[in-house]
Amino acid sequence: MIARSLFTQNFRNLYSGDIAFSDEVNVISGQNGQGKTNLLEALCLFTGVRSFRGAKNFELIAKGEKFARMELQFFADKREQNAKLLITDKKQATLNGVKQAAATGFIGRFCAVVFSPDNMSLVKGGSNERRRFLDAAISQQFPTYPRLLVEYNRILAQRNAFLKKSAGKANFDSMLDIWDENLAQTGARISCKRAEYVARLVGKTQEIFDGISSGRDSIGLRYSCSYLIPESVNDTVEALRKLLETHRASDLAQGCTNSGAHRDDLHISVNGMVARSYASQGQKRSCVLALKLAEASLLEESAGERPIAVLDDVMSELDGLRQDYLLNHMDGWQVFISCCDPHTVKGLDRGRIIEVENGKCMSKD
Repeated sequence: MIARSLFTQNFRNLYSGDIAFSDEVNVISGQNGQGKTNLLEALCLFTGVRSFRGAKNFELIAKGEKFARMELQFFADKREQNAKLLITDKKQATLNGVKQAAATGFIGRFCAVVFSPDNMSLVKGGSNERRRFLDAAISQQFPTYPRLLVEYNRILAQRNAFLKKSAGKANFDSMLDIWDENLAQTGARISCKRAEYVARLVGKTQEIFDGISSGRDSIGLRYSCSYLIPESVNDTVEALRKLLETHRASDLAQGCTNSGAHRDDLHISVNGMVARSYASQGQKRSCVLALKLAEASLLEESAGERPIAVLDDVMSELDGLRQDYLLNHMDGWQVFISCCDPHTVKGLDRGRIIEVENGKCMSKD
């Protein structure tokens, strides 16, 4: 999958016009506030998902304008393709001349894996951030998985509401049987799917992390789920059912569900130590990069095409060897990297430098 060129009009602070990309590495260079991330954001909107910055439609349109318009030329599915996006109070999308019902029509047609500073919460944040990462990655490969998540969260909310209503009252615990059964059925399937994905993710992540760190550090991943019975969904269902029953009294006392897929975690370590507590900033950033690029590799295996890699503000806190890996050793990837330090791009052996100043993009091969 290759992004050939991007046209923007009235998008944030970017000047209207076309910008062509290298098939290999594209370094988006410039000082803070010039529009580097805006360019990456515009590109990633063609994946069909919302802005990786969480922006609303009106925030994407240049001040004083009523619309923003973009057009992407890209290569995917063994052919050249064209995608158009018109942003007003909603998004109107066209793919190869065919109007789409919504921008979500781009999903699966143009794919990108994005690293942004917010992704650092994968290591620094709580377990909910790591579950969200796993669920988003799995959803790209298994279209039925999001429905399973919705069903689980619905059952969990109903069970919690019942627990709060019944707290301190007698003879209510037996009425939890129906919620426990449904929660066990859905929760076990979610945990098994996550564990299966992590098992595939481990090798890819270790290989990429080894390259990023030049073999100086090692990363460890472990999916944490107290009731998981490997390779057996039915046994995992039974184990979760028993766990819910065992903890029923404490759940009633506290008014919430303390066991299930919403409590699972992905443990990340560097050199055998908990990354969140003991890794340096550069090591933590390398962990997230490795996880995101491993996600892209697994997506390539299932989709048959490698997504583009978009790395926003990734070079800070990385030493020279790690920077060199991202600039020159990601063979077979089309990479977009934003950076502020002009000395960083001096290490680029291949690709293109795109300088951004006050919204104007200037390409230098």
